[in-house]
Amino acid sequence: MGVRAYWELLELLADGADGTELAKLAATRASGLTPDEAAHWEAATEAALRVRRTLVEHQRREAELSALVDTANDLARLRDPEAVLQQIVHRVRMLLGVDVSYLSLNDLAGGQTFMRVTEGSASALFQQLSLGIGEGLGGLVAQTARPYATPDYFADSRFKHTRAIDTAVRDEGLVSIIGVPLTLGRRVIGVLYAADRALRTFSPEEVALLSSLADHAAISIDNAQLLAETRRANSSIRRAEKVHDQLTALVLRGADFQSVAAAVAQVLDGGIVLHDVAGVELACVGKSVAPPADAVARAQAGGHAVSNGDIWVCAVLAGPELLGSLVLTGRPELSDEDRRLFERAGLVTALLLLLRRSVAQAEEQVRGELLTDLLTAPDRNPAALIARGRRLGVNLAAAHHVLIAHADGVSRARLAAAASGHAALVGVHAEEVVLLIADADPDKLAQALSAAVGCPVTVGAAGPATGPAELAVAYAEAGRCLRALRTLGRDGTGASLSGLGFVGVLLGDRADVAGFAHRTLGPVLDYDDHRGTELIRTLRTYFSCGASLTETKDVLHVHVNTVVQRLDRIATLLGPDWNAPERALEIQLALRVLTISS
Repeated sequence: MGVRAYWELLELLADGADGTELAKLAATRASGLTPDEAAHWEAATEAALRVRRTLVEHQRREAELSALVDTANDLARLRDPEAVLQQIVHRVRMLLGVDVSYLSLNDLAGGQTFMRVTEGSASALFQQLSLGIGEGLGGLVAQTARPYATPDYFADSRFKHTRAIDTAVRDEGLVSIIGVPLTLGRRVIGVLYAADRALRTFSPEEVALLSSLADHAAISIDNAQLLAETRRANSSIRRAEKVHDQLTALVLRGADFQSVAAAVAQVLDGGIVLHDVAGVELACVGKSVAPPADAVARAQAGGHAVSNGDIWVCAVLAGPELLGSLVLTGRPELSDEDRRLFERAGLVTALLLLLRRSVAQAEEQVRGELLTDLLTAPDRNPAALIARGRRLGVNLAAAHHVLIAHADGVSRARLAAAASGHAALVGVHAEEVVLLIADADPDKLAQALSAAVGCPVTVGAAGPATGPAELAVAYAEAGRCLRALRTLGRDGTGASLSGLGFVGVLLGDRADVAGFAHRTLGPVLDYDDHRGTELIRTLRTYFSCGASLTETKDVLHVHVNTVVQRLDRIATLLGPDWNAPERALEIQLALRVLTISS
């Protein structure tokens, strides 16, 4: 064998001939050679084939490396996490030449890895597949953080088969599958797959290539997610600043509690309830809900909004001082962004409460000074008092009732705050809360204040009175009425002296005895006057006979049925409780007054 033959082998290698061409040349040249020459030729051909395989392997590795570099560059340019995932599975399908490529991500809290992106898939069932950690080939990869490949999925017993997974794989028509872990440090975030619909044994080189792709993919996924989170955070900060500026501007323009609550409710798409530190509701948008005390305490201690069942509670704070609370309804779940917005709303609400408190304290001082001067020195300069009242929006020259409210279970400041919405002028004088009201119903006011402060409120009333001097007199009478109510055990109610019956007559400075009689028996007196009946005489006789029907009919010389009919008429006119002990005493006193004055 001459040098020419070896030269032909080198030329074939240089021209890129494949193994078939080299083998063909070897077979042609081997004929007619001596055994030694044939052995040399066979060794030369084998060496050429090894060189050819080495060249092919280098070319393959160069192509893979180039593809990995291209993939890394493409992924680095992508910013959208969804686009990154799509590009990854596309590259896998192209580089490995498989029918289907797909990617699953782990949900460690739920103990599953779920299908996230697919390419080449035709089965909706397969595209929606989720695997328990340790189930199926993908679940095993996610659990062990090691690659697994199978040429025949259904015949492979290395992993746990489940009906749901096998059904989905069969519906897709897959036979051979390879999966490699997506890892960040020691943490497995998902699995990257390549699969064919025919039997195929994946080579170690293909496993290595897919693993390299998975490494790039994991980093790209993490970078894209971090970038998306940064964008969301920046967007959240900008939104929070915008909302904060809007709410602050609203407060500084003089908006009331309801307007601010409505603005917060609109931003958070829920209901808002604002309470002051004493638990009094100041504003409500949507469902009215009282803040649980323990939730307010947790929010105050932690400085953050807290969840309490299906509501959220935010403590309204000025430094360590608790000013009130905000309750968010209709939003059982809150994103971190919305929770921070809710907390910013608490800061703005604190500003509003502080501004209102400062204004209220200044106004309370001015009103308190006016009330003190009005009740202690009404004759000193009546015109000046009236002028001061006018500047505060109170016409002291018009008729007003004077009322005094008392409660043992609450501070006077809180009681005065609760009463401020009911009166033209409210203040604390002589350790009691005093109100001036144009048209007053003391008992209804007592009920309203009791409900507002959560404890019984007693209200004594007098008037109407006009001008400083008369208002001062009415104040003294309201005080006597309040003391009478408390002495009589009627805490939590309201009345004027005239409403206390004969007790009021006894306590009043101007004993209107005739007025008391007509207030007590007016309907019966009117009935007798219009119809010429004798109901008053019957009533007087009935009581004088010790409430005996028999004695009454004998004194009146009528049938007992007539007495019963007259008493029924009296009950209709005076009410069914006319003969109850307390009411009966009032009626008998009124009858005596009529007898004396007639």
